[in-house]
Amino acid sequence: MLRSSRIFPVIFLCSLSSLAYEISLTRIFSVSLWYHFAFMIISIAMLGIGLSGTILSLYPRLRDLSNIGTYSFFLGTGIFLSYLITNQIPFDPVKLSWSRIQILYIGIYYIVISLPFFFTGLVIATFFSQMSERAGLFYAADLLGAGTGSLGILYLMYFVPTEKAIFIVSSMALLATFLAGGRKLKTAAIALIAMNIALAIIHPSFVNLKMSPYKGLNFALNFPGAEHLETYHSPYTRIDTFKSPAVRFAPGLSLIYLDNLPEQVGFSIDGGQINAITSYGNERTLKFLEYLPSALPYEILSSQEAYHGDILVLDPRGGLQVLVAGFYDFPNIYKIESNPLLMKVINEDFNKFSGGIYARNAIAGIGRAWLKNSGKEFDIIDIPLTGASPSGTFGISEDYRFTVEAFKEYIGHLKKNGILSINLFILPPPRIELRILSTAVEAMEKLGFKDVERHIVGLRSWGTIGILIKKSPFTNKEVNTVKEFSSKLWFDIVHYPGMTVEETDKYVKMPSADYFSAFKQILDPYTRDKFLDSYIFDVKYVRDENPFFSYYLKIANIKEIYKIMGEKWQYFIEEGYILPVVFIQVLILSLILIFLPFFSVKKPNVIARNTPQTETKRSRFQYKSRQHGDRRFLPYFAFLGTGFMFIEVSIVHKMILPLENPSYALATVLTSLLLSSGIGSLLSHRFHSLQNYLIPLLISVLIALYSIFLTAISDFVSPHSIILKILLVFAVLMPLGLFMGIPFPTGLKMLGQRSPFLIPWAWAINGCLSVLTPILTIMMALIFGFKIVFWLGAFSYLAAFLFMKNFAKKLSSN
Repeated sequence: MLRSSRIFPVIFLCSLSSLAYEISLTRIFSVSLWYHFAFMIISIAMLGIGLSGTILSLYPRLRDLSNIGTYSFFLGTGIFLSYLITNQIPFDPVKLSWSRIQILYIGIYYIVISLPFFFTGLVIATFFSQMSERAGLFYAADLLGAGTGSLGILYLMYFVPTEKAIFIVSSMALLATFLAGGRKLKTAAIALIAMNIALAIIHPSFVNLKMSPYKGLNFALNFPGAEHLETYHSPYTRIDTFKSPAVRFAPGLSLIYLDNLPEQVGFSIDGGQINAITSYGNERTLKFLEYLPSALPYEILSSQEAYHGDILVLDPRGGLQVLVAGFYDFPNIYKIESNPLLMKVINEDFNKFSGGIYARNAIAGIGRAWLKNSGKEFDIIDIPLTGASPSGTFGISEDYRFTVEAFKEYIGHLKKNGILSINLFILPPPRIELRILSTAVEAMEKLGFKDVERHIVGLRSWGTIGILIKKSPFTNKEVNTVKEFSSKLWFDIVHYPGMTVEETDKYVKMPSADYFSAFKQILDPYTRDKFLDSYIFDVKYVRDENPFFSYYLKIANIKEIYKIMGEKWQYFIEEGYILPVVFIQVLILSLILIFLPFFSVKKPNVIARNTPQTETKRSRFQYKSRQHGDRRFLPYFAFLGTGFMFIEVSIVHKMILPLENPSYALATVLTSLLLSSGIGSLLSHRFHSLQNYLIPLLISVLIALYSIFLTAISDFVSPHSIILKILLVFAVLMPLGLFMGIPFPTGLKMLGQRSPFLIPWAWAINGCLSVLTPILTIMMALIFGFKIVFWLGAFSYLAAFLFMKNFAKKLSSN
């Protein structure tokens, strides 16, 4: 029999290892496949937890506490086995366009990955079923373990690669077997821990993370003479350096430049996003820099008689634009890079090779956040969006760099004659550049600019397009510099103040002047709205409230877009339409798991073990009548699941901007909410006055207040150091988290007083609704913005309050 004192650590260890494994899988999916498949992990994990409740509802004998040791053993075993199995499954999203078997592989992924979380659910739900009066203590152990796991795995991945961390996480789960299992299980657990240690140290080839052959790194390494140099890890990213003929990094280089480029070392971020570090040499080897279209703003300013030369390059990656600024002798060059590991790699291993691009005036973070608190103004703010090869961005990835609020920040930090320069690859059909333009125009008009057409210049090469935004109107002299630059290097002008259609498409011929026409209509306030409404893609400006810059699809135009994109569904997957597909899949699975217990036949003699003795003396009719009555309380757990996840996911997204890194935001918010909710659950176990039906109502009010003041909170947090930011976010979220940890165990305790056999079903409902909500959150934010999602969370807790109030009246009447 499991000792009472061991229950808390068993739940703690199982929950810790499960969440650590969940976060590890998001990193594994980001590298092996693509980032946009990592979000599936949350749904898969919650689906496994929901399944455990359904199984325990259907098979009451599995609720025996003597099974806990077995469940924890299978959890530890399942963690490393599920990784090894999925690592061998030949699933590749690129093949979805022509290989139907890939859909089967997705199903196998769901099954294999969900198994460890299924056993975690069995452990926790069994304790809830048998000892519902201690639900507050058990739920606290669950949340505190999860919070510790989310923080601990990130710390661990600073020292070991993710695939090695998996085996350490597996061993942590197996430690729970020592507390809950018998002699045989303990012996088996020792053997598996020894095997985990051996696999982590020896690291045979079948353990190595397998990466899609279609990712940029593998593509580059397939060239003759290619050489992989080094792999660098952090909890948030993986960087690989290499040499390859595929790396010839000079985006849009003029066709008249015929000399060789200097030596370049390629690097990839998470196996994709190929970029390069260019060897710093003399003026002759760097001559190619003035043949780049991105050199135009430097040509404009350097042609003036006097300039101060303060330059800011946002996300310079390999530092090509830093070299451009240096080539034109601008003395003060600031760099803000959002990937701190990349800065470290270049500083430590390629400092001399790169010319010390990150040696001074280099800051890690999001550019607009730094600008907001810097007070500095610049002659040029340079935003290069070009890598060593063109690549798109997943449509449901938030990007706070290109919202209206971001452009207001950029333009506001330009000097009187300063220029904002943005360069990107041409990825037809036009959409990225048009959204950048429409967002910039909206920001300029909000800042009070009149006749924005006079502040914009567009330039197109054979493969890139650049947009220059000047704080003051472009002068005739500057326009002449643009004309001379484009004519000399065979670039085409897309727009300058007063330009006519005859002046475009001189060097890179196109069937029609689409770019000229699109720019002209967006810049003209009388034609802008009509153009944006009628254009095949959604290229209207975006705000911080719904910062999904790369989501361009219009549902009404799907058929037409399908034809334009070569009748390939792969494009829709990349744009984000995998989201509703996955939502429909998990919705069907969740509904099956939720309603299966409803159709099950329960025998009174089986259930009687878990009910008060007086209950067994009542008539079967009375018993069934109350059973059906108590089922009406189950939606309470559904609303708690949706409410918690609505708020958790929304706060993660809203904290990306002040914390300046998506991974920091995820780790900070998860840890803050889980730990504070765990503390709240402990307090409710200790102080019975907190087990009150008014708590969900209080949470609903708090959420409404957070939705109003979260932007102000974000602004308050932004100026501080990263450590202080994390502490401030924890302090800000603590009150909400404390109360959010109370309603679930309180509801289980109340349910256990009348119908403890319904507890696994309540657990299943809560888990399955938690599967759907993260996906639904993003879908709702895309359409309505995050503030509406906050209000949906508030409504969920309000509905939970109404259900709990009615059930509490039933209890008091008895």
